[in-house]
Amino acid sequence: MSRTMLSKFNGPHPPAPLPDRQAGSPKGEGEKIVACWRSPSNIALVKYWGKKEGQLPLNPSISMTLDQSYTVTRVETELAPESCGRIISVNGDIQHPFVPKMETLLKWLVQEIPVLGNFTFRVETSNSFPHSTGIASSASGISAFALCLLNIAGKVTKKKIPLMEFLTMASFASRMGSGSACRSLFGGYTVWGKTPCVPGSSDLFAIPVTDRVHPSLRTLHDAILMVSSTPKSLPSSQGHTLMVNHPFTPARIRQAGNNLSELLKALTMGDFDRLAELAEYEAMTLHALIMSSQGGMILMEPNTIQIVKKIQAVRQRGLAVFFTLDAGPNVHLLYPESAVSVVGTFIREELLSLCENGSIIYDYCGTGPIQNKTETQ
Repeated sequence: MSRTMLSKFNGPHPPAPLPDRQAGSPKGEGEKIVACWRSPSNIALVKYWGKKEGQLPLNPSISMTLDQSYTVTRVETELAPESCGRIISVNGDIQHPFVPKMETLLKWLVQEIPVLGNFTFRVETSNSFPHSTGIASSASGISAFALCLLNIAGKVTKKKIPLMEFLTMASFASRMGSGSACRSLFGGYTVWGKTPCVPGSSDLFAIPVTDRVHPSLRTLHDAILMVSSTPKSLPSSQGHTLMVNHPFTPARIRQAGNNLSELLKALTMGDFDRLAELAEYEAMTLHALIMSSQGGMILMEPNTIQIVKKIQAVRQRGLAVFFTLDAGPNVHLLYPESAVSVVGTFIREELLSLCENGSIIYDYCGTGPIQNKTETQ
């Protein structure tokens, strides 16, 4: 697939007529079209860090889609042909911090699907978790926004697109607003980035690989230990630029490719111990790359390090747990469904006091985005 994969919204037949203005409405005020989607965050086990022109990843990555960490986004349009596609507000505020990434995606989509340029967009969005704290709020938020925009394009052009093709289109599109967002469009496990070990993989969109995962690892739990709810000091978009002149970039690209191949084997075989080893290696590598960058930063907090040490120690004693980290201080504690009870005790007795206000988000491997079908045109 290529940049032309969204052309279905433009042909082969002309788009359906735009909605007529409602009777008695002011000139230029059109009928509203509404779309609403809930899209999850994801946690990368092999990290995407660094990108090339066109929002393409320097290395392939693999992630697990979450369930309880999600964004609900509602987009309402109004006919305004002079707008060239414009966001009026996000949660009633044109200065909302999500606006820049949403505008980047919208402007790109208007070029791909010109009919979207006939509308203005009002966005209402909310997270089930604190944003900008290393739980990939841009992944859930931008993927939900992309789903809404393509949903609207389908309503306007009267195009009926099969679900898996629609989700792949949304993955392709959401990448332009947030790279990690393209992995949130499918449930289970998802690979983004061209790699010889996954046929059909691409730098342009993510693909699901859950069918290759052992059943015992399709139900992993993820307790997100909130060390800090303060927005992280290094936004991911800025962090990716640190790899441009990083002295370790070539080695990192090779390492990530090898780690993805090995981690996928562990997932296929149901080898929890090998999965744990590789996921923790990737988490530590990510933070090592950040710290060793020009003007490097330390994103882990003292409690992050204490939690990591406790997890490593308890695994040495035989408990089936491992950790991973995104570019922030909060810790993802992953464990199989069979260990829920004993891990719960471990969390309460040893980790809870290290979390900010005892805050933990209990999550698990999810099934992907959900459309709110009660919204009507």
